[in-house]
Amino acid sequence: MSEKNQSQNTENLGELLKIRREKLAALQEAGKNPFEITKYDVTHHSSDVKESFEELEGKSVSLAGRIMSKRVMGKASFCHIQDLKGTIQVYVARDNIGEDSYKDFKKYDIGDIVGISGEVFKTKTGEISIHATSVTLLSKSLQILPEKYHGLTNTDTRYRQRYVDLIMNEEVKDTFVKRSKIIKEIRNFLDERGFMEVETPMLVANAGGAAARPFETHYNALDEDVKLRISLELYLKRLIVGGLEKVYEIGRVFRNEGVDTRHNPEFTLMELYQAYTDYYGMMDLTESMFKYLAEKVCGSSVITYNGIEIDFGKPFERITMVDCIKKYAGIDFDEVKTDEEAKALAREKNIEFEERHTKGDIVNLFFEEFCEKNLIQPTFVMDHPLAISPLTKKKPDDPEKVERFELFINTWEMCNAYSELNDPIDQRERFAKQEEAFANGDEEANHTDEDFLNALSIGMPPTGGIGYGIDRLVMLLTDSPAIRDVLLFPTMKPLNGVKDENGVSSEAVEAPKAEPEKIDFSKVEIEPLFKDFVDFETFSKSDFRAVKVLACEAVPKSKKLLKFTLDDGTGENRTILSGIHAYYEPEELVGKTCIAIVNLPPRPMMGIDSCGMLISAVHHEEGEEKLHLLMVDDHIPAGAKLY
Repeated sequence: MSEKNQSQNTENLGELLKIRREKLAALQEAGKNPFEITKYDVTHHSSDVKESFEELEGKSVSLAGRIMSKRVMGKASFCHIQDLKGTIQVYVARDNIGEDSYKDFKKYDIGDIVGISGEVFKTKTGEISIHATSVTLLSKSLQILPEKYHGLTNTDTRYRQRYVDLIMNEEVKDTFVKRSKIIKEIRNFLDERGFMEVETPMLVANAGGAAARPFETHYNALDEDVKLRISLELYLKRLIVGGLEKVYEIGRVFRNEGVDTRHNPEFTLMELYQAYTDYYGMMDLTESMFKYLAEKVCGSSVITYNGIEIDFGKPFERITMVDCIKKYAGIDFDEVKTDEEAKALAREKNIEFEERHTKGDIVNLFFEEFCEKNLIQPTFVMDHPLAISPLTKKKPDDPEKVERFELFINTWEMCNAYSELNDPIDQRERFAKQEEAFANGDEEANHTDEDFLNALSIGMPPTGGIGYGIDRLVMLLTDSPAIRDVLLFPTMKPLNGVKDENGVSSEAVEAPKAEPEKIDFSKVEIEPLFKDFVDFETFSKSDFRAVKVLACEAVPKSKKLLKFTLDDGTGENRTILSGIHAYYEPEELVGKTCIAIVNLPPRPMMGIDSCGMLISAVHHEEGEEKLHLLMVDDHIPAGAKLY
């Protein structure tokens, strides 16, 4: 788009916003200020009218909603209003609502919120509608909604302005209605089994219960540094000590880690603990819960995620971690006796590890590398290494392993469960090893919690416990590709105009710039141009295409690589890895349109085939390399060829 057209569009937008302000001012001057109205009596929603048409035909109803379309036709007009449960057509005639009201209605804009009273009827074309007897402007929209035909498709804008996303995309609203139902049904399931819902602190002195880096803050009143919790575990176990035999909590936890399609720094966790049972009891409970939720929320124990059927009606597979590695990697770690043997196997298989890692850590790395990607149907992976399970009971017949399982579905870890460690002496020794790991560079290691040890010393019964990531569960049951699709307000990198001290924007949202940004290129150094010519035939064989970023995530165990899932216009997703994590966070790139070479041979990187190359622009500035991923206008379709 030319600078002239951009300027003209900005001017047009500014004029339209100005007109809306003028309409509001005219209403206020005439004593019809919509913002002075405090309530409106709603008797029905749109879906109520449609579902009960035979009962309501010819009767008066009152609805309220946002105008989404409008057709003015002389003495009579039509509009569609959208409320919580859908949309419905309204027939507005001058003779029914009065001449003055009709004049006002004709000036209403798309996005205005109105109250409609009238009779239920069906048009000649068979559409259930409301014949309005009164139309009341309840709120004036001073901003312009996205054009209805194209909708709101820019992923970044959808996440940042979820309120607009909910208005424009019906399926988004359906996802969050379903999320609410999932949480409600979890409560119903547990309440029916005698569990008690509780609440525990979010601000803690010691953030334990998981392997994660916490967020840190300061409590002014006590002049104490505190952390945001990373887990619910240690406080809930204190309640088991106190005699509350079945407890659960659904709450936000906070982990200071990266953002990708399955991770957000704050997320919802459900943890439950039950006295006098073990991890087998937790398996039975989990299997029952997932089947129950699928049937209640999706209407069947068989669901579809990304085109793949997942069956919760069949018994879940149960396999030990060692047997799983044996199955998919052909290595039996029960035959590996020392840390050095395990490290030698890791080197042989090109698995990155740290020198501080033990055999147990290496076992887990092998599982992540070779097994997780194969676990599509519900599978309990059991009996983890002691080294990676500091809060779990050892297996009596094999003290190198613990009574723990993780449930995997669609290659994702869905929950984590233990036979809980209740020996305070053993627990203190485990904490000491965690402190040692932290001293050796493991920033996610647990720290000693003396009050928790005191609770265990008083006595905790044999207990089974489990933690479910609610957001990932909602992704699965709503067929959503990314965690941000199931979070109403996901964590986003701040845009320009954000004050560091409070994170509050000091500029209008997406305010048009008065003039183009001035960029100083005086200190830029670029690589010298090639002096040798490339013949045209060779160059023309490179297939440059526009690609849409469907998903982007950091590659585990790599500080540089991002893994892109791309729409290249062929109907099949393309995977490309690019070493640009130092310049971009994954969430910044989802929804963008980029340029890639798509006819390069697959190149293995960290065990993943990278099928092509994304194009970036690189230069140096004051001795530092700068990189910009080449992104283009979103109007360019996926697969468009560059010449």
